[in-house]
Amino acid sequence: MDRPLRRDARRNRDALVTAAREVLAERGIDAPLEAVAKRAGVAIGTLYRHFPERGDLVDALLEEKVSAWTGLARRSLEAEDAWDGLVRFLEETCETQARDRAFTELVCLSHQDDRSEMSDLVERLMERARSAGALRADIGPIDLAYFMMANSRVAEADPGQWRRHFRLMLDALRPPAPPPGG
Repeated sequence: MDRPLRRDARRNRDALVTAAREVLAERGIDAPLEAVAKRAGVAIGTLYRHFPERGDLVDALLEEKVSAWTGLARRSLEAEDAWDGLVRFLEETCETQARDRAFTELVCLSHQDDRSEMSDLVERLMERARSAGALRADIGPIDLAYFMMANSRVAEADPGQWRRHFRLMLDALRPPAPPPGG
């Protein structure tokens, strides 16, 4: 049976999670754990006492990232305009990617092929936009996964350019305009 953590141990654990959130956002999930411990103001041994393996620390962050992303998708489904809802979801996802490498590595790329709640929500966002005539009929979930992969690379290479890339990609998702006079 697990005992509650002492106050100082709880404080150290919370500091480690906060530091991991920051360091992994900046440097990705392969960031040195020593950098996490240093940012938290604790010794590396303290980190390993709370998180014996890197995966334990990553798991502490994964749930909050997935929960936030799923919440975004749900809120986006509530948009009155289907295209606006899809754009909101994509733009906020891309913005998160630009500031949080761990989000991209842990959440976006790892959930592109599974049948999670997130996959279902994305399909619903797309179907709403497609039914409204705002999304090309031939665009599928894998296209959005590639969209997000491409955005993550743009954001990593030149963080100031992701919004331009985002707008270009949105243009590619829209159905072509009917020919003039036709």
